[in-house]
Amino acid sequence: MATTEHPPPGRLRAWMLEGLSDMGKGHAQQAAPKAGAAPEHKGQRWYRVMCLTGVDYFSTLGYQPGIAALAAGLLSPVATIVLVIVTLLGALPVYRRVAEESPHGEGSIAMLERLLSFWKGKLFVLTLLGFAATDFLITITLSAADASTHLVENPHLTSALHDRQMVITLVLVALLGAVFLKGFLEAIGVAVALVVVYLGLNVVVVVVGLGHVLTEGHVVTDWADALTAEHGNVFAMIGVSLLVFPKLALGLSGFETGVAVMPHVQGDPDDTAENPRGRIRDTKKLLTTAALIMSVFLIATSFITTVLIPEREFESGGQANGRALAYLAHEYLGNAFGTVYDVSTIAILWFAGASAMAGLLNLMPRYLPRYGMAPHWARAVRPMVIVFTLVAFLVTWIFDADVDAQGGAYATGVLVLMSSAAIAVTIAARRARQRGWTVGFAVISAVLLYVTVVNVIERPDGVKIGACFIAGIILVSLLSRLARAFELRVTSVTLDDMAERFIRDMASRKIRFIANEPDQRDKAEYRDKIEQIRTDNDIPGEDFVFVEVTVVDPSEFESGLTVRGEVLHNRYRVLTLESSSISNALAALLLHTRDSTGCIPHIYFEWTEGNPFANFLRFFLFGQGEVAPVTREVLREAEPDRDRRPRVHTG
Repeated sequence: MATTEHPPPGRLRAWMLEGLSDMGKGHAQQAAPKAGAAPEHKGQRWYRVMCLTGVDYFSTLGYQPGIAALAAGLLSPVATIVLVIVTLLGALPVYRRVAEESPHGEGSIAMLERLLSFWKGKLFVLTLLGFAATDFLITITLSAADASTHLVENPHLTSALHDRQMVITLVLVALLGAVFLKGFLEAIGVAVALVVVYLGLNVVVVVVGLGHVLTEGHVVTDWADALTAEHGNVFAMIGVSLLVFPKLALGLSGFETGVAVMPHVQGDPDDTAENPRGRIRDTKKLLTTAALIMSVFLIATSFITTVLIPEREFESGGQANGRALAYLAHEYLGNAFGTVYDVSTIAILWFAGASAMAGLLNLMPRYLPRYGMAPHWARAVRPMVIVFTLVAFLVTWIFDADVDAQGGAYATGVLVLMSSAAIAVTIAARRARQRGWTVGFAVISAVLLYVTVVNVIERPDGVKIGACFIAGIILVSLLSRLARAFELRVTSVTLDDMAERFIRDMASRKIRFIANEPDQRDKAEYRDKIEQIRTDNDIPGEDFVFVEVTVVDPSEFESGLTVRGEVLHNRYRVLTLESSSISNALAALLLHTRDSTGCIPHIYFEWTEGNPFANFLRFFLFGQGEVAPVTREVLREAEPDRDRRPRVHTG
């Protein structure tokens, strides 16, 4: 009746909560493959998937040369060479190892999650998710801001669009959100076309730029003389390059995306879920090829932009600010080619934002619902799109749609994720007793941690934004888990033969369980427990089955339940369970017993001593506490019909 009386709200709610993202469905299928089963082979060849990574990675050419020139000045080409060395000798080996350790697209966060357990592991993952959110959201806002810069600075449009960069950036972000609200399936074909066209145009710009460098030889000597006069010798240049290197860390982006898209890599027909050798091999090819292509472009573009563009044009308000290669395209190839280049750059930057949004929509549902730390609506794509779009609006407004200002926040997100990946592979190598790799990865970890710390000190905006995301994620997560505290969160119940026999035997009479906290498990413990339950509840006989729950990891929210039966002291029937929560395990067992036998089971508790609030905190954090009333509340939420609800007795 409510739906009939209020159709508009019902339709809106149904539309908002309709389904998950297309990529999310794909990852959900990959997340829990059957052991030994062959994975889906509907993926793409690695070089096509590389283009999916490339819309994020290669699109940084739209702003990286300008940011590098602004940060390092005449030293930009030398500093970029240092960046390339770190890329090829540091980041690339790390992420090739991540691909081996996490071949289903979980990335370095999942590696660290496996290394750390209980609440410390969950909080650490939530912290990394905060920095990942910083990375992806700043990718959206920075890419949109740079796309609007290319639009505003186009000679054909600059007079009409002057001082409208903020509005254009917000429109691009809103358009991105609208596409995802409509429904977005990441098209690898579109990514391939964009990357091929964009890199092809950049090849033209680089070749023409190098041609001008050769014909105007004085620009190189002028640059070399000025560089020597400013820094003295090669060692001084390298030293200064190391100091400014953190500001160039934008050029390291793309590796985390590279391992995230692994499920799209086709691999070999004989790949299995446990050992997808072909997928791992081809992902390594993907990472290596992308890094080599980007390294060549970074060195070439930093060189030609530094020697051919006047330094003042890189400053805020200059024609090359945030669009150095576009400046050269217009300057040396004419406004027609320059406009084509601008359109290509705007398209790939916008699609990089789409890739980042898809990454967010996959990353958050991968972890938060599993921890019980997300509202139910967080499983649907559209509410999350609205949340992320509003946050992107806020970030754009805070940074005034300025590409340079957002560089620090972007670099912080990238560097934190890369540092965590380096630490993860160092620990993995140490556990595998690979001493050489352990030392090598440890050195890379130290370098990346140094760069991260320096970047945070020099440009604290990134860590401030990251801290805001971390605080928001942890606060919302804890509130959500608190709100879902009494939710039945056992995904399945499996009984062994003995447990089945106990329940089948009792089904012909009244099914009575006794909740027992195991202590010595001697004969006296069970005899005294039965006597106590009989006295407290005034019931005769000894036709009871004991239920004992051992809490394994209370920070886990959902898990399956395995029930084992045993006879102790030739007399007492005992069911043993392992779970993250005593109350949830007991409620799940009772409901399973009711459904399998058609009888309403009874369970008997004794009251827990102590402060009720302290006991609730014990339940919330450690899965124990006031078991009887919490079990009853879980049953009440899971079964609203009182007549069908298992009976809870407490004495």
